[in-house]
Amino acid sequence: MSASLPGPGAGQGAGPPVCPRHPDRVSYVRCQRCDRPTCPECQRPAPVGIHCVDCVRDANRAARQPKTAFGAPLRGGEPVVTITLIAVTVLSYLLQLTLGDRWTSAIWFWPAAGEVEPWRFLTSAFAHYPYGTFGITHILFNMYAVWVLGRELEHALGRARYIALYLVSAFGGSVMVLLFASPVTGDWTRPVLGASGAVFGLFGAIAVVLRRMGRSARPIIVVVALNAVIGFLVPAIAWQGHLGGLLTGMVLGVGFAYAPKARRREVAIAVTVGTAIVLIVLALVKYASVTAAFG
Repeated sequence: MSASLPGPGAGQGAGPPVCPRHPDRVSYVRCQRCDRPTCPECQRPAPVGIHCVDCVRDANRAARQPKTAFGAPLRGGEPVVTITLIAVTVLSYLLQLTLGDRWTSAIWFWPAAGEVEPWRFLTSAFAHYPYGTFGITHILFNMYAVWVLGRELEHALGRARYIALYLVSAFGGSVMVLLFASPVTGDWTRPVLGASGAVFGLFGAIAVVLRRMGRSARPIIVVVALNAVIGFLVPAIAWQGHLGGLLTGMVLGVGFAYAPKARRREVAIAVTVGTAIVLIVLALVKYASVTAAFG
């Protein structure tokens, strides 16, 4: 024996219509979509008539969220991740100024320490040179670059891919510093700090993104070239970190921008994890070779 549910408005002939969600409330207003009575609490204004909360909820579920050209949710408002990265970096800089070398030396990167204190590969991106005019210029330039490039990439790629790009690029910059360092020179114990590796990762990724969108990447390439020249001419700048961040950002950018539409999430995870694993292996091989050579 089978039964069927009553249709809209069924059973209302014996008395005044009542709201299905609130049977104790009489309602002569009906939903334009399902034709059921709906009380003032359950009514939602619509372009034509009134809709009930159930129909509004179902419509919202069925609506497709707008996406960017790279499949990221199209969000309004401020770039939350970019602002957070800048805020954390500035807070760290204030701690450097307040606590001095106690904080700076705890988070900067130097190749000799990376093997036993691996967090330094990432935390060094949140430390900057804290003294004099160069120190102020150092953090201001990097944070301005993060603000300009980060807003665009966070919008285009989405928050998850953007934060992965930033952090893995910072890691790649530190790994490149390690690979070029030699235990027989001062490079092995020379501290390296700054968000430049992450920033150059953003440069590399946005060049790929612009190319994928059919736009000219020439301005970005010119900026990268100028900074590369400055990195070789100014002794205090670790060009190795710039190079590592740039290459890492380009690899991730290719993976993010050219992933098949139906498998963007899977490709993004694979290229992020795969790049991080390659960097970790390179670092481990470097430390193993140094240990084998020098004990």
